[in-house]
Amino acid sequence: MQGKTLLFITDPLDKLNPKKDTTILWMQEAHTMGGKIFQCEMNDLIYKDRQTLTIFSEIKDPHDHPQLSEKVNTTRALKDFDYIFMRKDPPVDEDFMNALHLLSQAESEGANIINRPSALQKFNEKVFALRFSHWMPDTNVICKEEDFKKFKEKYSTIILKPLDGMGGESIYKFDESSKDHLTIFQSLTNNYQTMVMAQNFLPEIYNGDYRILLIHGKPFPIALARIPMEGSFKGNLAAGGLGVARELSDDQMKASTEIGKLLLAEGIIFAGIDMIGNSLTEINITSPTGAREILSQTGRSPIQALLQSI
Repeated sequence: MQGKTLLFITDPLDKLNPKKDTTILWMQEAHTMGGKIFQCEMNDLIYKDRQTLTIFSEIKDPHDHPQLSEKVNTTRALKDFDYIFMRKDPPVDEDFMNALHLLSQAESEGANIINRPSALQKFNEKVFALRFSHWMPDTNVICKEEDFKKFKEKYSTIILKPLDGMGGESIYKFDESSKDHLTIFQSLTNNYQTMVMAQNFLPEIYNGDYRILLIHGKPFPIALARIPMEGSFKGNLAAGGLGVARELSDDQMKASTEIGKLLLAEGIIFAGIDMIGNSLTEINITSPTGAREILSQTGRSPIQALLQSI
């Protein structure tokens, strides 16, 4: 990393929590290894003069809370940075997709972008997991009320979630006593037009929703088990879950190794898969988190391992 230039495409930095955020940790680790850190947002990307450019800021020292320099008045071609890390959080909306189109163009010009823009365009994080359905709980992707009724009749307790959510938002649990499930299904599907995901409920969630980080196709040996707060079924840290670093089980290692091979072939260098027990629920490729908590509890840094691998 000594002397290398690294551009991070992020949300506004004042929205990132330096004590928890994986992107900030990434900047800090790269800076410690001698890298020069630069930052921009999606709306700083430009195509003109037959090349993809950006307006950017330099971060002199990303430790504590990163301080941005003033955005420079000149632009730089993306291909002139040694590494570009796309770290914008979802939602994957029209603006996000347009930025990926520009990044794909930049890649064709010679830019080195992690993760590969075409892979981020290609895969929905929840639907992508269906490639490995043999590791998943029973899963339906549906928008019709009749299909929802049949799935709910099949299990005493089910989970319903949107395909584009994050952080545990708009995830519902219905059991045999639920009265409002049809109304919520109608709302979540935008009156039966938008597909959602239904899965049988896994009680193993109360022992943790495991975030397993994949680096160059290989699982980091320590996962972050996110344990729901009392009275909740959501392990997401954003929903109040408690993160506990734990070693992977044999089946978790086997599943994540299998998944990692496909991810690497698609140009996905850094990913986070979610497993409840030994069941896969999601594959996160846009802006995976969890590295900060693993480092603080174990002294082992997934991000350092990532930077050393590139």
